[in-house]
Amino acid sequence: METKKGKIIVICAPSGSGKSTIINNILDAGDIDMQFSISATNRAPRPGEQHGVHYYFMSTDEFREAISRDEFIEWEQVYPGRYYGTLRSQVIKAADEGHNVILDIDVKGALSVKDIFGDQALTIFIKAPSLDDLRERLIARGTDKPEVIAQRLAKAEYELDFARKMDAVVVNADIDRAVAETRSLITDFIARD
Repeated sequence: METKKGKIIVICAPSGSGKSTIINNILDAGDIDMQFSISATNRAPRPGEQHGVHYYFMSTDEFREAISRDEFIEWEQVYPGRYYGTLRSQVIKAADEGHNVILDIDVKGALSVKDIFGDQALTIFIKAPSLDDLRERLIARGTDKPEVIAQRLAKAEYELDFARKMDAVVVNADIDRAVAETRSLITDFIARD
């Protein structure tokens, strides 16, 4: 009997919208056969991060060589000199083995994945109720300096323009409701042939 191919679920959102919390809640529940796609980056590992667990850490030269060999389904220079991407081999291997794959990537990457996988991919955009709400969340996290928060908000305004190009948009005004809505979108999508 042939294994049914897994599907690709892409979650994208401006920083501070609750995307990681939503993804982790769904994965931690463990009731959906879903593997988290580990991104590749050329940044140095932070304390406690492990290669192949948190990211695939590559040198800048290795990353650029992988780009030239078309090894990514999507990649982006997120900040000057800082690359992130999704390795084609990892996603295709998991999907071919019948596992659904969830990707946490930026909006351009989401559209690239949709172009490659078409109906086998679902793109979901998570957003805060407003930019003011997003600003408050970023401040409350206490992890970023004011200039970084300003950068993130400017990027969020840009990313919000992409929301209409996604398959679905979830407004995260209440985390439990946003998790339930995202879970429902994913399970309905997986159930379709």
